[in-house]
Amino acid sequence: MLDFTDSYIEKLSVHQVGNKTNGEDLYLSKSLLDVSDDKLSDLLFTYFLKPFTSVEFYSFTFSNEDFTLNPIYNYALAIFESTKKFQEKTADIAKHLYDMSIHPQIKSGDLFVAYFSKVCIDDEVTDAIGIFKSENRQAFLKLNHAENEFALHYDDGINIEKLDKGCLIFNTNKEHGYKISIVDKSNKSGEAQFWKESFLNLKPCSDDYHYTKDFLNIAKNFVTKQLTEEFEVSKADQIDLLNKSVEYFKTHETFEKKEFEEIVFQDKGIIKSFRNFDEQYRETNDVEIADSFDVSAPALKKQAKIFKSVLKLDKNFHIYIHGDREMIEQGIDKDGRKFYKIYYKDER
Repeated sequence: MLDFTDSYIEKLSVHQVGNKTNGEDLYLSKSLLDVSDDKLSDLLFTYFLKPFTSVEFYSFTFSNEDFTLNPIYNYALAIFESTKKFQEKTADIAKHLYDMSIHPQIKSGDLFVAYFSKVCIDDEVTDAIGIFKSENRQAFLKLNHAENEFALHYDDGINIEKLDKGCLIFNTNKEHGYKISIVDKSNKSGEAQFWKESFLNLKPCSDDYHYTKDFLNIAKNFVTKQLTEEFEVSKADQIDLLNKSVEYFKTHETFEKKEFEEIVFQDKGIIKSFRNFDEQYRETNDVEIADSFDVSAPALKKQAKIFKSVLKLDKNFHIYIHGDREMIEQGIDKDGRKFYKIYYKDER
């Protein structure tokens, strides 16, 4: 959980970073920006921090998962150890971004680097370094009034309601590569992943949020993709297993892998198949999940949305299955037509 109530900007620097491949330049500022004006400070807070609402956190990584080799980690480390190096290291951050901006579709932009004091993360008060990139300028109109005369002018600038790319590096969990939150709203295409992967080089934190999110994703993939290849199960049975998976997380504060398998899958053959799938999935996708962890409510809420409980029959009917699997039967009549028989107590 993030709380910026008592936070303030201690230092702020800006640099202009072009696209290296497209022959655009890098312009480095020599001094800090003046943010002493209260109104300006409030606007900057809206621009920089309002988009950070997620509780999904990352940490630095690098080749062979040695985060100490990550350039941004080392620049952040130097700043946290001595804020006197702030301006120097923000220039290093801009240079690194410029070197990473080699895909022709990566946009040039203004790179802001801020130092925040008194940021609260999970009840811990600490400092944070913010790195923000503004790629898209928008036109705006300005109406001037002098006596009985009006004059209309136009200009272009930054929309403080639309942060293109950003990250917050919190001065906590240093021994594991810091704790980091990111925003990247300007592009979702593969080449734009440079912000998280090439520039920042991040991996998900090993925490309850990612454990909950990743395990639910594994369970969903097993039920929807692998299960039918080894067992004869109907679509209704698949939906029932998906519902049971989500229900387990909703009714348990702590996840236990063995308990989950026995409650949800029950059948020994299916459990064995799931364990094989789980092991292969983790190895292929480089996912680490503890066998026991506290269920993360935000992660559960997010993942539950992709667990579809809709049974689609040709183009005529959609059946939503939310509860007891025993209340619906599947069969074939004497003419070979497939059917579902549904039992219920109340009609609403």
